[in-house]
Amino acid sequence: MQSLQHLHLALPRLAQFYLKAIFVFPQAITMTFLTDEQRLRMLANGTARTRGETIDPLPVVKLYTLDAGAAWLLTELDADEDRAFGLCDAGTGSPELGQVSLSALEGVRGPRGMRIVADPHFKPRQPLSGYLADAQRDGSIND
Repeated sequence: MQSLQHLHLALPRLAQFYLKAIFVFPQAITMTFLTDEQRLRMLANGTARTRGETIDPLPVVKLYTLDAGAAWLLTELDADEDRAFGLCDAGTGSPELGQVSLSALEGVRGPRGMRIVADPHFKPRQPLSGYLADAQRDGSIND
């Protein structure tokens, strides 16, 4: 298992892995992080972007580490139901838009062995572009 402490040391390699990795996994993996409603909204957003529509949706789900400073505000899900798109913050002061593999996140553990979880209380207050501007200004996702 990977730890966030170990990930911090290998961030450039990991960032490339997350941006380039393509996995095909059973739908059950997405269910760990996503409700059925969230999954359907993210798939619809992903389909819209694939069709070439210009979209700036509200984040659908916030994932975060319980024992480290990483967070993800996700808006879209590819048809493979593993690659998600959104604002990714590895806790290093450089949040950016990108893709992440939900199945890869499933295996990540923080320094105290805690998993990444979905924030059940997250209510988006602005479109993804607003969160991006705030995170770039502040160096982290603060919501």
